[in-house]
Amino acid sequence: MRTVIFVAVVVTVEAIGCGGGDGLLRDADGKTYVLRDLLDGRIWITDNLNLVHPDSYCYGDSASECLRYGRLYTWAGAAEACRLLGTGWRLPTDDEWRQLAKGDGGVRGDSEDDGQSAYTALLRGGVSGFNAVLSGGREVGGNYARIEEHGLYWSATQSDIDHAWFYNFGRGGGLLNRHSGGDKAMALAVRCIKTS
Repeated sequence: MRTVIFVAVVVTVEAIGCGGGDGLLRDADGKTYVLRDLLDGRIWITDNLNLVHPDSYCYGDSASECLRYGRLYTWAGAAEACRLLGTGWRLPTDDEWRQLAKGDGGVRGDSEDDGQSAYTALLRGGVSGFNAVLSGGREVGGNYARIEEHGLYWSATQSDIDHAWFYNFGRGGGLLNRHSGGDKAMALAVRCIKTS
């Protein structure tokens, strides 16, 4: 009986670990992330990053929110935390986020439905397997806002010296938007990518 169970576990782990870039990744804290090779040809982590870093926060300063939603990172912290996952891992650019969204209809302004299809497909439980969550964010002054209303995700692309592009899954309109004015001192959710 024990041998059968052991063999079943080994087969399951190997099946998850092979095939087209899908698999698992373990960070330095021992947290495991599901990887997906998505339509844009890049490997994305499909959970919000939850690697402890000095420039990161749990929503409301509550450790239980990090377990539910992952950590929120400043822009510089986000880029560094992705690199800490290992060789080739990085924060996605604005263009890479747009390409990901275009595979499911596009963001508001790039799509016929103002980003509704991409919002639905990329949200947790959507057909893409990306599993975005509405994790809110931390404002520059330290206030937390928008949990379960907005999923705010950094891109690596700066719009000017103090700001960067970010993506907003907005529950109110059921839309995926992109914004150029994200103050780099805000703390937002993070997904990391690796080119397959």
